[in-house]
Amino acid sequence: MSQLTEPILDKEVMRSMVEEMIPIHKLLGLKLLETKMDYIKVRVPFSEYVIGDFRRRRWHGGILGAIMDAVGGMIGLMHITSPEDKLATIDLRIDYLRGAKATDVIIEGHLVRLGNRILVASMKAWNEGEEDLVAEGKAVYNFIRKGTPSS
Repeated sequence: MSQLTEPILDKEVMRSMVEEMIPIHKLLGLKLLETKMDYIKVRVPFSEYVIGDFRRRRWHGGILGAIMDAVGGMIGLMHITSPEDKLATIDLRIDYLRGAKATDVIIEGHLVRLGNRILVASMKAWNEGEEDLVAEGKAVYNFIRKGTPSS
């Protein structure tokens, strides 16, 4: 996995970036619950704006997919070494296992592989308070680091 044992960004800087600086995260009310090296967990509150199936009041799959992609990208934030570092999604695969109910959703991401230019992350999503997954996925990111890890 990763050669680092601690994220380069401290937790409060990471929280600010994740919750306040990315407009879609702020709009959705995304909250950072937990971070440790190569792992992240977020909560997204349910709102009427995330409904995709109005008959059954289920989350829109595209919104879940976008959040899962963001969570995978947040793994990359743990490894940035310079403001010039770049991270872009190459591939995203989401398997929707069941409809997400009209409650908050929890999404976690894990680092699968970090190479010289590629980062691979896996993500899982479920309704808060339940154990059954609503979706799981894997994403591949182009990760270009301009800096070097600080000592």
